[in-house]
Amino acid sequence: MKRHLNTLFVTTQDTWLSKEGECVELWLERKSLGKIPLHTLQSVVCFGRVSCSQYLLEHCARLGVTVAWLTENGRFMAAMHGPTTGNVLLRRAQYRLADAPEASADLARFFIVGKVANCRTVLLRQARASAEPALAEAAEKLGRILRRLVRPHDLETLRGMEGDAAHLYFGAFPYLIRQELRQEMPFAGRSRKPPRDEVNCLLSFLYTLLATAVRSALEGVGLDPAVGFLHRERPGRPSLALDLMEEFRPYLADRLCLTLINRRQITARDFTRTEVGGFVLKEKARKEVLAAWQTRKREEVEHPFLKERMQAGMLCHMQARLLARHIRGELDAYPPFAMR
Repeated sequence: MKRHLNTLFVTTQDTWLSKEGECVELWLERKSLGKIPLHTLQSVVCFGRVSCSQYLLEHCARLGVTVAWLTENGRFMAAMHGPTTGNVLLRRAQYRLADAPEASADLARFFIVGKVANCRTVLLRQARASAEPALAEAAEKLGRILRRLVRPHDLETLRGMEGDAAHLYFGAFPYLIRQELRQEMPFAGRSRKPPRDEVNCLLSFLYTLLATAVRSALEGVGLDPAVGFLHRERPGRPSLALDLMEEFRPYLADRLCLTLINRRQITARDFTRTEVGGFVLKEKARKEVLAAWQTRKREEVEHPFLKERMQAGMLCHMQARLLARHIRGELDAYPPFAMR
């Protein structure tokens, strides 16, 4: 179980990774920074100018350790995986389901239910301790969308409902930030490529980490992360990973973003503005966020469907397994993760 939680993040520029026995050894300016046994890792994530030896990549592929490369600012570029694992019958069932409009829309509906329910819970928790009426109002409107999601809909209608829910949620998001910090860390709605403010930059960085974790979970159970149901296929896009991560955005990423801001672990001074008007995290801040991300994954939580306690980092692996069971026909419906 612990193996699934172990990811090596390499953020120091010009680091060189090599194979030393059964370990990955990190080098910087011809000095060894240390060794880590490969059998304890599930993945290695490299930010920016980080290089790996051919022998290390070959060994990682044999052991099933994913190596991913991101830009220095956290944008996904590429990933190396070993031989495809999983039952070919599972993937064929996944493809057939993705090609069936009604079945595909039904699965997409459950992903959206998980996302909307978790967004609503985030707002309600803060509304109980806040005098901001916008939080309770947005939560009430999200509740209406949830009630509509009880019935089946076609994909286009579902995407419209998901868009409405996101607009409501992010419209209330500034009120989740402490009042005295809202001027320092303003948020005027979700923006990407590039993120137009510091909060969006932090959210995008955390979403990248989440997408990497979910993609690994899907590959671990033998599903094809490129073939989704809510997000349709597009070259180079892990559509199924984007589907599954929807229900985890509020719980794992958004809450951590708010914690880091409200506790002043991350401030406006931790960002740099680019020439095109976007924002990027400074290297020291990236390390702070990565450490908080790893700590967050180690927190214990009870899975609402399985009724078992586990570390938060295992949730996406459990949901990937439940999704595989549904696709194989072992579960009548996919049970989305809903936080309490």
